[in-house]
Amino acid sequence: MNAVMQRLRGWSVRDAGILVVFMALVFALWLVSPGHHFLSVNNVLLILVQTTINGILAMGMMYVIISGEIDLSVGSTIALAGVVAAMLAHPGEYPVVVPILAALTVGALVGLLNGVGVAYGAIPSFIVTLGTMTAVRGLALIVSGGAPVFNVSATFEAVASAKIGRFPVMAIYLVVIFAICAFVLSRTVYGRRVYAVGGNPVAAEVSGVDVKRSKVSVFVIAGLLAGFCGVLLASRTISGSPTAGDSYELDAIAAVVIGGVSMSGGRGRASGVLIGALMIAVIANGLDILGIDANFQRLVKGAIIVAAVLLDVKARRRS
Repeated sequence: MNAVMQRLRGWSVRDAGILVVFMALVFALWLVSPGHHFLSVNNVLLILVQTTINGILAMGMMYVIISGEIDLSVGSTIALAGVVAAMLAHPGEYPVVVPILAALTVGALVGLLNGVGVAYGAIPSFIVTLGTMTAVRGLALIVSGGAPVFNVSATFEAVASAKIGRFPVMAIYLVVIFAICAFVLSRTVYGRRVYAVGGNPVAAEVSGVDVKRSKVSVFVIAGLLAGFCGVLLASRTISGSPTAGDSYELDAIAAVVIGGVSMSGGRGRASGVLIGALMIAVIANGLDILGIDANFQRLVKGAIIVAAVLLDVKARRRS
């Protein structure tokens, strides 16, 4: 019990630290932005929209990394799911639910393939998902003929562009998915099993946890959410592009790591991951407002990832 309480206190301090850094970053960008435009209502809503896809993708990546694995294929899954959704979303052909379900199915199948390869094939997740990253991207190019798929219905376009008053519906998707993922991870037996598998798979197996099934399930969750992100991206850009989602897996990993999830598995919280995703969007948005080269954003993001991993390694050594 004491060990559990110490762990919870450690998480609280870590989350508080991430939140303090995030708030300081927001305040600094507000000060230096022309006319203090950074915290205007329109820009805050834009940041929420910019956070949505990476935030949802990071929720799935969070499950995978907490379980002690990695998924490099989610960016390619977004592309394939978006292409499939756009192909089924032409005006007058199918109800909008059909392309959405098709994209979710594509994502879940890619995740299932990854999970089976890792859990039952005993292949390192880095290798499995590196292979599927390439193969799925190739499949997206084959299915689409190497060109974006256009001519989607207005109903499909509204999936991402609709608003409730001034509030974008994309931000609502993020809030709902975050709430579900956070609840499942922190309040259910399944969530405790994911932590156990990532913390010590041998001990989890001895305790009666089906480690292989748990490994498969986290990859399916990541694939399912990547499929949904494919729908949102295709709806937002009004096309399904086979080159979409390039390097999105890196942004998702960055959000997870910045959010305090340990790359060694077994530790992390959804709230931290959400703050990590917001931080990435805030940095990109703030640097754009300041007119700083986009290439510099990659440098900043990379430095933050390295710093976050270094802090995690030091924290694990102290514990």
